[in-house]
Formats: sequence, C-alpha cells, structure tokens
Amino acid sequence: MTLKQTLESSDQIKYDLYLKWLTKTTVRAISQAQNEPERMLNHRLKSLEIFNSMPMPSRWPSLEWLKFDEIIYYAKPSQDNEWYATNREDVDPEIKKKFERLWIPEAERKYLAWAGGQYDSLNVYHKIKEQRSSKWIIFEDMPQALHSHPQLVQKYFMKLVPPTDHKFAALHGAVRSGGTFIYVPKWIKLNEPLQAYFRMNTYAGGQFEHTLIIIDDDAQWNYIEWCSAPKYDKASLHAGLVEVFVWKNAHMKYSSVENWSTNTYNLNTKRALLEESAYMERVNGNMWSCTTMLYPCSILKWDNSKTDLLGIAVAGKWQNQDTWSKVIHIWKNTSSTIVSKSISKDGWIATYRWLVKIAPQADNSVNSTNCDALLLDNISISNTIPDIVSDNDSSIVAHEATAWKIDEWEIFYLMARWLDQERAMSMIVNWFFSSVVKKLPLEYAGELNKLIELEMEWSVG
Repeated sequence: MTLKQTLESSDQIKYDLYLKWLTKTTVRAISQAQNEPERMLNHRLKSLEIFNSMPMPSRWPSLEWLKFDEIIYYAKPSQDNEWYATNREDVDPEIKKKFERLWIPEAERKYLAWAGGQYDSLNVYHKIKEQRSSKWIIFEDMPQALHSHPQLVQKYFMKLVPPTDHKFAALHGAVRSGGTFIYVPKWIKLNEPLQAYFRMNTYAGGQFEHTLIIIDDDAQWNYIEWCSAPKYDKASLHAGLVEVFVWKNAHMKYSSVENWSTNTYNLNTKRALLEESAYMERVNGNMWSCTTMLYPCSILKWDNSKTDLLGIAVAGKWQNQDTWSKVIHIWKNTSSTIVSKSISKDGWIATYRWLVKIAPQADNSVNSTNCDALLLDNISISNTIPDIVSDNDSSIVAHEATAWKIDEWEIFYLMARWLDQERAMSMIVNWFFSSVVKKLPLEYAGELNKLIELEMEWSVG
C-alpha cells in the first residue's frame, strides 16, 4: 500500500510507504523495505504464526480498544537524501524541526557523545563522535547492523526475549522496524551517554523498534532512550523490545523516559542478562499512555552480579499504568535493589508488581524492594502486588510498600510561603520523585520534571 501525502500526521510529513493489516504480505513488505536477508524474513513469518496462535492476555489491564486491523505497522517518511543521515543537515527539514523543538540537537551538541533518531518506522539520523568510533564501538541502526555485523547480530537477536515469550513479543518479531544496535568492546569505559530518540507520529500508528546492546568484559556504558507521540482519537501501539547483555565485570546504565500520548498502548518488553561481577542500573519513567504494560527484567546469571531498578509512573486521567520489575537470582552472592514510585490521580490506576526469584544455588543473595505510592484524590487507585520466590535459605529478601495522600498541612505551609496551591502540589510531587529523577543526566532530569508538572496541572480542586 503506497501513500504520498494523505496519511495523517501531526506534522507536514510526506510518506513514501505505509503498511496496514497484519498479514504475511505486510510482513514480507516490511522485510523488503528494510532490505533484510532471507533468514530474518523467515524469523518474521515464524513470529507471525506464533502471534496468531496465542490468545490475548486475559489478566491485568484491558486491551479491548486495541484493534490490530486498524494499526499501521510500517510508515516510512519520505527523504530526498539517503534513507538515514549521519549529519543533522541531511535530515528531512520537517523531521529536523521536530527534533529541534525537542532539544535533541542541542543536547547532543552540549552533552551527549552521540545520538540516533527514529521517526515512525524509519531511522532518520545517526551520529557518532569520530574520536569514539576509532575505539571500535559500534552504534548503528538495526537494519544496517544486520548487513554490517550479521554474525554478531544473529548471535544475540531475540535470544533473551524469543517470540514464544508472550503474544506481543511475537508481534514484535513479525513487524519490528528500526531500532538501535550497540556493541562496546572489552575494556572500553565511557561515561558520556549515548542517546536514542523514538517518535511515533502517524494516526493509529505502531512503532516496533528493536534495541540490542552488548557490553563486553570490563567495559562501561551509559545509554538514554526517549520516546514520545502526539495525541489522536484512535489507538496507537508501541511494542518495542530491548535486549541487554552485560558481560564479566562490565557496567551498564540504561535510562528510559516514555512520554507517550493518552491514545497509546505501551506494551514494551525489556530484559537484561548479567554475567559474573556485572552491574546494571535501570532508570525508567512512564507517563501519559492510556495503558502501560511494562515489565523490565534483570537476570543475574553468575556470581557477584548486581542490578538496581528504579522507576516512576504517573497515572492521570484515562491512564492505567501497570508496571513490574523482575529480578531472577541464579547464582551466588548476587544482589538487587528495586525502587518504585507512582502517582494516581483523577480516579485512575497505578499498579506496581514485582517478582523476585532466588534459585536454590543462589547462596548469599540479597534483594531489597521499596514501593511508594502517592494518591492525589479519594477515588484513584494504587495497587502493590509482590511475588517473592526464594528457594535458598542463606539469602535475604526485604520489601516495603507505602501508600499515602498529600497532607493538607504541607499544602498550607507552602502556600503560606507565597506559593499558589498548584505550584505547592507540584513541589511536593517533584520531591516525591526526586530520588529517582536525580539518577538521570541533568538535562533529562529537568525535562522529566517539566513533564511531571504538566501531569499535575488541574490536579487541585
């Protein structure tokens, strides 16, 4: 199905191609549009079979308004230049304006080591600092990496999250497009963050980027992902997938801010595997989507591996935020920390689930989980649902959950200092989230605080 100008978008973007209907023809067309080898097409077709054989999830948030036959599974913006750019000046002017309004070029110029951008289904921009590329670091979009590093991609691709994992992993395997491939060689240690920005822009659009990150032995890395979408009157779908491999003695920090719109179903999957003495810190922020089902997982495969998972979620009007951190301790002396903070307002729902599983051979492993929920009215809902399975007597698991409302005396105290009621509430909310937000780089922490303040507008009577 070919289209030039009639596909609705929040900007004056022209499209060369869009694909609707979840069929083998669509899957073949997506594979052909990305110039994939035959083995990847076969993987897609097998994933489609698995998807069609699996029932819809019957537990947790309702997906009744998500119509698969109305989603656009592939949308390629027109470009007069090459299909992706390595210089901002070569990016389509309308797309470039969008990134500039979101401060992406400024952030890259002032702070970030390099950046990548995806607009709908197309990677439109990749930039890497020359002094870093000489260290054999690989930072490419996934379609390119399939050709330039086929054996490396094939070794890891959808090994942590196979299509059989759940229905939306199978959907992702069938219709994925774009995404990022990162490989950091042994002993390379960089604190400068890499950034990827994903924009889903079409009416009833779907985005299915695949992020694959490999941090080799004794390496160190910092990666930031930012997502957004405009608001429409028809459901959109985000079903991306992130796989992270952190090898021996390596350190990885993964930060993600998912700022979707209230017509978006955010059904994302993120999973990491940690080898001996590896460490991964994950910082997540989720807001605005009508329904979120996001359950990041860390698998502590070998001795002395460690993970910290920190997340915030805001459930405002018409929003059901269902998040879950999972940690699986497989071997000895592993440790994990989970910190979750959520806000519910306008009568809507924030649910936090966590799974901590300690295997029989995971001697002397430790987990600490803390879940705080803040309710801004008398009709909103906050759920905290722990699932702890420990098969090892020498391990320690501690968990704590609290739910509370803003004290009227706190509001009164701040208003007595010449703040209006809305500003006073925003200050309390920002303080509530501060222990997680401060883990982000300064520019991103400031932007996330602005988004939280936007959510808090009209939260006072």
